[in-house]
Amino acid sequence: MAEVTTRTLAVNGVKSFLRESGRVDSKEAVVFVHGNPGSGEDFDGLLPLVGDFSRAVVPDMPGYGQADRPRGFDYTVEGYADHLDGLISQLGIERVHLALHDFGGAWGVEWASRNPTRVKSLTLFNVGVVPGYTWHKFAKVWRTPLLGELFQATATRGAFRVALQADNPKPFPRAFVDRMYDYQDWGMKRAVLALYRATDDLSTMTQRWGSILRPYHIPTLVLWGDSDKYLPVRFASVQKDYFDAEVHVIPNAGHWPMIDEPELVRDLVIPFLRKHAGAGG
Repeated sequence: MAEVTTRTLAVNGVKSFLRESGRVDSKEAVVFVHGNPGSGEDFDGLLPLVGDFSRAVVPDMPGYGQADRPRGFDYTVEGYADHLDGLISQLGIERVHLALHDFGGAWGVEWASRNPTRVKSLTLFNVGVVPGYTWHKFAKVWRTPLLGELFQATATRGAFRVALQADNPKPFPRAFVDRMYDYQDWGMKRAVLALYRATDDLSTMTQRWGSILRPYHIPTLVLWGDSDKYLPVRFASVQKDYFDAEVHVIPNAGHWPMIDEPELVRDLVIPFLRKHAGAGG
């Protein structure tokens, strides 16, 4: 496995913590983007393996992980896409293989819709174009003024663990759940509320991106846990309507298939990325 290095990079004064592997001078790279309430560490099992054959970059996005959480950041899908664009530009990456999870899918595909000729492949973890999508139970709480603040203020480690485990088909590793909770300071909680309240209609938004990207026939690997309570598995096959998609439904997995079934996910992701990103230079 390739060495993983870390550094901090700022876009308009907002710092993201970066994990990198592979050739740091390559103009082509796999860019992993986490979602909510995750961090770049969600991809720790894949980063050094991808670094064996391609440049790979994993940022913590603003509000999450070890990134900054400024009040003045634009906590919208467009604002996150702008930040991602700044990171990619500063890293000198011209040809991009996006690997996206959860809200990272919205941020990354918004970026892709602005830069379709630069996107050489997509790897979608339980995310994509979601026509007819309606918000899950936690999103509805976060989007509700006062109720969202109360929910965030009263969440304890134990309650977080119970809620997360209750929605997953198998127990999460204790360290995974604790890590996510440890990052949930008030800055992150404030960012979550702002993001969800600024995002009204994922269904229409994602269909717009899909219509822009469809003519480009982007090679896409879709991995979707069959028991996802937040983004239902019925959306997995929909991706074939918009991308040149290879779809795999992961049995007995929830919203984080890379955590639930790390070996199976590895055995699907690495050959796909080796094929499409392995000759990058």
